[in-house]
Amino acid sequence: MSLEFIGIVGILIMFLLMFLRIPIAISMALPAVLGIYYLRGWGVLSTAVETIVWDHSFNYTLITIPMFIFMGELLFAAGISSELFSTFRIWFGKLRGGLAMATIGSSAIFAAASGSSLATTGTMGVISSKEMQKANYAKTLSGGSIVAGGTLGILIPPSTILIIYGMLTEQSIGSLLIAGIVPGVLLTVLFIFTIILTVKLNPKLAPIGSSYSWKERISAVRHIFWVLILFLLVIGGMYLGLFSPTEAAGVGAFGSFLIALIRKKVNWEVFLQASTNTVKTTGFLFAIILASFILNYFLALTRLPMVLASLFNNSSLSPGLIFLGIVIMYILLGAVMDTMAMIVVTIPIVLPVIEVLDFNLIWFGVVIVLVIEMALISPPIGMNCFVLNGVASDLKLESIFKGSFLFMIPIIVTVGILYFFPEVALYLPNTMK
Repeated sequence: MSLEFIGIVGILIMFLLMFLRIPIAISMALPAVLGIYYLRGWGVLSTAVETIVWDHSFNYTLITIPMFIFMGELLFAAGISSELFSTFRIWFGKLRGGLAMATIGSSAIFAAASGSSLATTGTMGVISSKEMQKANYAKTLSGGSIVAGGTLGILIPPSTILIIYGMLTEQSIGSLLIAGIVPGVLLTVLFIFTIILTVKLNPKLAPIGSSYSWKERISAVRHIFWVLILFLLVIGGMYLGLFSPTEAAGVGAFGSFLIALIRKKVNWEVFLQASTNTVKTTGFLFAIILASFILNYFLALTRLPMVLASLFNNSSLSPGLIFLGIVIMYILLGAVMDTMAMIVVTIPIVLPVIEVLDFNLIWFGVVIVLVIEMALISPPIGMNCFVLNGVASDLKLESIFKGSFLFMIPIIVTVGILYFFPEVALYLPNTMK
């Protein structure tokens, strides 16, 4: 068998294991280990696995992941999420569809402290779903706005997906996180515009809400200061060159602890629960990351990524068509694969193609996150939809998925804007100190 054919067989076995619901890390590592053994024998396998696991386990950059996760856990324990929604409800409440807009706005701010789409969806879903159901919002609009807002958790920094992408592609973590800011704000605005346009075309989807005085609005703004101050400290510190990404993550974790302490929301039980949740999530992510590096080594031995890159380079297809094909591939994969598996499995294969096309890898990281956001709200796997259904049982999966289709449009529009205007993502990273 040719090396390339062995690589294809390994990938097919990996997909089969995933469809059989085998844990992602095992699904990636098992065919990779067997493939390395078949190609190079036990000596190379044992040395490669030992070296890969050892070297990457002591990668200083990995510390950013548990620190940012811990930051989000403590801010959630501090009760920030409910206050965020209350603030945006006061500002947008009198508008038709205002509660849906408040959900998007509060999700965007919470995303700046969470780094996780699932956490953002689950947290805001508990709060906003009840409010929208009380106000007789259509369940499709309620569900769609919540899961769409949740997707911002992996785009607006800090983002665990961008950190993992940076490790896989050996790109600057700081630049990637900063690159997500403007597209994140742009997508937030497009989500809100989508709600405004939708309720204008079909007023039955959402009623007009209560009006609040300017005094109440200005008073409500104080509730978002905690998150904004922490965001400016962490992300602003990276942008100005005051902190490395790892140091910024540590500052963020300590800052969230101080916020919870000042607000008298932290005790030993809360601290232990936040630590336990952080360890569980970190262990899950680290296992996937280490398995992905073993898989990368196997694919390098088979030369499959290089062959694909050469194939595309020698084809008559334009870079635009190849880019469109890659985006469509991710959309299709997102409908049947876990998002984390999708990025760690495909990046080693797609990366050589992107490098041949001379696309900027920081820019491409933001594009990948946008496509993954679409996968998070796409049937049948869309994890955000299942999370929302789990925390808000009144919202049936069918209604949530129907509502989510509407919010795929602004994501597609954002991808198009980034393709034609890459500076939307690259301007801030290019001006970093």
